[in-house]
Amino acid sequence: MEDFFGRIFRISDWGDTHGPFMEGRVEGCPAGILVDQDFVQAELARRAPDATALSTRRAETDEVQFLSGIGPDGRTTGEKIFFRIENRDARPSAQRDVIRPSHASYTYFKKYGFADNELCGRASARQTVCRVVAGAIAKLVLRTCGVEVTSEVVSMAAPAREGDTMGAVVRGHIRHVPAGLGEPVYDKFSARLAYAMLSINAAKGFEIGLGYEAAKMCGSDYNDVQNPDYTFRTNHDGGVQAGITNGEEVTFTVAFKPIPTVRFAQETITYEGKSALYEGSDRNDRCVAPRVLPVVEAMAAITTLDFMLLADSDFFANFAPAT
Repeated sequence: MEDFFGRIFRISDWGDTHGPFMEGRVEGCPAGILVDQDFVQAELARRAPDATALSTRRAETDEVQFLSGIGPDGRTTGEKIFFRIENRDARPSAQRDVIRPSHASYTYFKKYGFADNELCGRASARQTVCRVVAGAIAKLVLRTCGVEVTSEVVSMAAPAREGDTMGAVVRGHIRHVPAGLGEPVYDKFSARLAYAMLSINAAKGFEIGLGYEAAKMCGSDYNDVQNPDYTFRTNHDGGVQAGITNGEEVTFTVAFKPIPTVRFAQETITYEGKSALYEGSDRNDRCVAPRVLPVVEAMAAITTLDFMLLADSDFFANFAPAT
């Protein structure tokens, strides 16, 4: 089971939460980019488990090992970049014969015939470690063009009881984006960005600009009017009009559902349809935030860089890295 995202700058990965390691491949990265491994590791540290009450107690250092595509000078060679992150605290999943509520158990059972939660490891958020590596590389490329990607937590739900999990809303920003990225119909910048965000574990909603708030407004209040120098007075569209970036900051929000695995018993059934109880443990996060922030930024950076390369495949052909 191998998944991929992107058309020119492309990530694919394999491995699961119960296996010995996660591995990935980045294709289409321009040659000559200095890969600051301290920066890549810092991005991974933002996603890694920590000692806070919201985080899993699973102990993973998430140290990345680059296997190819980066030369002795630390710069990309233009070849495919292969990398690996070891799973140092993988353990067999508990209650393997029970369908976990709102998890991958039932859908993997119907799609693949898996009647064992141990085989649902690709559905784990552990997979996002590979996205963060690729996203860090994309950020380093975008940095050479002055493009910056950030995010923050907008809100988190309050837990209803001890051991419960919480949903969250995250807002993302892509600054200094060139105008003209995206296609007018099926491959809109906003559409692919939504695709990228909704591919993240637990993501359930996406808005760009004012999003659903725009449905409550009149056009005369909503429209982003321009000045004689073509600058915009407002940015209600979130930097994208008709599916194409307009040069303003791209702003978007992503809604994440509560993590399904609560730390108290819930009624469910086994794969054989018999009544059962399922109870999670402290090896599951209580909320996707804040660990999801580098994942959101990674997918935004990958999407943006891919569109920049699609807009001009020779954009980086004569790239002159700083010495």
